[in-house]
Amino acid sequence: MRTPVWIAALLLALAAATAMAASYPDKPIRLIVPYAPGGSSDILARLLGQRLSETMGQPFVVDNRAGAGSMIGTALTAKSPADGYTLILSDMPHTINPAVYSKVPYDPVGDFTPVTLVARAPTWLFLNPTVPAKTVSEFVALAKNQPGKLAIGSAGNGSGTHLVAELLQRGAGIQLTHVPFKGAGPSIAAVVAGEIQASFTSMPAALPFVQSGRLRPVGVSSAKRNPAQPDVPTFQESGIPGLTLFHWFGVLAPAGLSKPVLAKLNQQIAAAVNFPATQERYKTMLIEPATSSPAEFRALIVSDLQRWGKVVKEAGIKAL
Repeated sequence: MRTPVWIAALLLALAAATAMAASYPDKPIRLIVPYAPGGSSDILARLLGQRLSETMGQPFVVDNRAGAGSMIGTALTAKSPADGYTLILSDMPHTINPAVYSKVPYDPVGDFTPVTLVARAPTWLFLNPTVPAKTVSEFVALAKNQPGKLAIGSAGNGSGTHLVAELLQRGAGIQLTHVPFKGAGPSIAAVVAGEIQASFTSMPAALPFVQSGRLRPVGVSSAKRNPAQPDVPTFQESGIPGLTLFHWFGVLAPAGLSKPVLAKLNQQIAAAVNFPATQERYKTMLIEPATSSPAEFRALIVSDLQRWGKVVKEAGIKAL
């Protein structure tokens, strides 16, 4: 009995996909970071990229494509071939931008293949040491006495740090001047230089400046204080509602990535996250290792789109 044509075609396609996965990767892999160098996403991408280059036998080339609240790099990823050679280290703004911007040049679910989470981290509020406030409460009191005169930076309009800054203002009843940058790195650098007074970000982008005394952490978005910074109270302790949250980071590929390549990437990236030296670096950066199945990551994206859409609508937040 002859094999039906469609079954033969299916078997050939499966064989081709399996062969591709077996030889993958056979050239460098581009890992897009949709922010400027120096931020948490950039630091994580370079840390994981170094380990993956060693284990997968091909360079992982970090490609910083900053701008438009991470949408430039994200759109570039969505339009790239689904062959496993273009990935993006995405983060929470992937699920915030569709609510903040009237037009987003991609479908945050349909245009991507979720691979795995790689980390989650609380968000910290950092001040320049010259600001006469050592706690969130003192910063709020200072801001109430100077409406609009204190500037707070972010990683860009519609970024997670922008949204958290808006939530701080609404929760505390204060008015700050928002200054968007092309990533957390430039925003934190501006606080260190005294160009602005404050910025939110996760700890990796700020840690060297905290250790050298050029940045002062005054609040953290976790439910409990971090053991590495026990003197920094949570926002909940400081009486700011709605600021208990974690910022996630994860790897996405363009939609249509073959299942064998997806499985290989998921396994290899999870192994890189769980590598002892990586775990130690995570610990020093005050971030948590986090991995997931592609399905779990997709479910998180879908639920966060709903969550942040509601928050943005209720707060009336729009990109400038």
